[in-house]
Amino acid sequence: MARLTRYVPLLYILFLMLPIYWLVSMSFKTTNEILSGLTLWPQNFTLENYATIFTDSTWYMGYVNSITYVVLNTIISVAAALPAAYAFSRYRFLGDKHLFFWLLTNRMAPAAVFALPFFQLYSSVGLFDTHIAVALAHTLFNIPLAVWILEGFMRGVPTELDETAYVDGYSFPKFFVKIFVPTITAGIGVAAFFCFMFSWVELLLAKTLTAVDAKPIAATMTRTASTSGYQLGLLAAAGSLTLIPGAVVIYFVRNYIAKGFALGRV
Repeated sequence: MARLTRYVPLLYILFLMLPIYWLVSMSFKTTNEILSGLTLWPQNFTLENYATIFTDSTWYMGYVNSITYVVLNTIISVAAALPAAYAFSRYRFLGDKHLFFWLLTNRMAPAAVFALPFFQLYSSVGLFDTHIAVALAHTLFNIPLAVWILEGFMRGVPTELDETAYVDGYSFPKFFVKIFVPTITAGIGVAAFFCFMFSWVELLLAKTLTAVDAKPIAATMTRTASTSGYQLGLLAAAGSLTLIPGAVVIYFVRNYIAKGFALGRV
């Protein structure tokens, strides 16, 4: 029984990795081979699907556009959430709990509720089909989440740190940037990770607020139909490449995420 228990985590990991393996395996197959039957690995190995992505501007610009607005959104969300989270963690004011709850309700709302208002607003002010349009739209969901995460980390920092800095003659901006922010780097890493991942996988707003110049890869993947049907191998290759940014981000913030779970704020 003990030996069997030892293999349970391994079996569980293999089970989780199976869809990823299947996706990567399909990316090296032709669409005809995928439709012809079930095969565990490519019978006719091909790199044509990846070649199409890296040579067709419609495809590789989709990745560039997605990464551009995702990075913009992450920077804006974390930068805006830092002072807000500090205020919630350090001060008590009338309606603070209600305001904090209202922020979280924005995160709970489905993206479809805001798609039409954002579309009309951005069309009116000339921001439609721009990277900043999608980045700003995603802040509606990411700033509340980042505030909630960062507030928990900031609450764990003793207020004596603030008082000591003021006694030493630090102005608030200098104290906040040079002393306080470095103490919550784990929280910033966790908040940035969740902001990045939400913006990376969100499709509805990204597709609604873009057309050509800022069209994300997710929108491009939904338009792969041809007269012969869907190009499944090309879709699999595009899907495999979309896993890479998330994996890279997870690698760099993995320790911060573990600390966030340990502190009970994630």
